[in-house]
Amino acid sequence: MSDKRENLTYPLFGEAIRELAQTIADDGYEPDIILSIARGGLFVAGGLGYALDVKNLHVMNVEFYTGVGETLDLPVMLPPVPNVVDLSRKKVLVADDVADTGKTLKLVHDFCAGHVADVRCAVIYEKPQSLVKCEYVWKRTADWINFPWSVLPPCRKSGTPVTPSKDAL
Repeated sequence: MSDKRENLTYPLFGEAIRELAQTIADDGYEPDIILSIARGGLFVAGGLGYALDVKNLHVMNVEFYTGVGETLDLPVMLPPVPNVVDLSRKKVLVADDVADTGKTLKLVHDFCAGHVADVRCAVIYEKPQSLVKCEYVWKRTADWINFPWSVLPPCRKSGTPVTPSKDAL
């Protein structure tokens, strides 16, 4: 992992989503469903859903990262797992925030394969080591990425509220 950081802010995220959506539209791809990989993919899927005028959004919960640079041996699908009947014969766009190792995207892509008419992947960032080479990528980087939704620690009821710095937003 590089010591260099890629800092995505909320305003830059908005620009990234519009540019990513335009790339997808310019390619002529019109997905029937956007399948987001929770959690980071929820933001991406929501933005792409509006930008591409796709209202049919689904969520797949996958656990892989357990901390910064710490993962399980393999990604694991968490319930509820989407019913493949809902995806059958559809054009599916899998959305996530980053293709880092690519293991999570591969799990979801393979889950869809054989059941859907077409499956493609869209991410904001793709790392060089990713097992999956996404069809739609906003930016390629080897750097660690600070996402605006995960750069601050979680708020806790018993803890002192965290006031985000303007750099984090």
